[in-house]
Amino acid sequence: MAINWRAVLYGFGTQILLGLLSGFVVPFTDFALPVIGAGLAGLIAGGVAGYYNNRSTMSDATHGALATIIGALIVGIVLTVIGTLVAGIFGLGAGLGLLVLIFVAGIPGAIGGIVGGYVHRGRGDAAGRPTA
Repeated sequence: MAINWRAVLYGFGTQILLGLLSGFVVPFTDFALPVIGAGLAGLIAGGVAGYYNNRSTMSDATHGALATIIGALIVGIVLTVIGTLVAGIFGLGAGLGLLVLIFVAGIPGAIGGIVGGYVHRGRGDAAGRPTA
């Protein structure tokens, strides 16, 4: 399967933007339930990647998960560095725990990729129609 890097880049940019600003997008979710903020950002970023990819369901899911995981990895690195500078070793420990969330973020990214591909609706419509 060929990777559409433009679709991954769009989803990656969306993931970084929403990942860094998720506290402003969904207020208080980072304090109460940080998984909801990361999951919602992953769902939206995966949807963007799937929308721009628009090839097949499996391809859209792969592109959504790939964009979300790469974006979450960059956001995790940035937040780990900032947390380590501010909180010392506690920030580093919290950042290492974030690695689990990065791989879990691929699940909503894959679901968002499937939904984004179907929202675009560039495939599957002509498959069941008769010609005459």
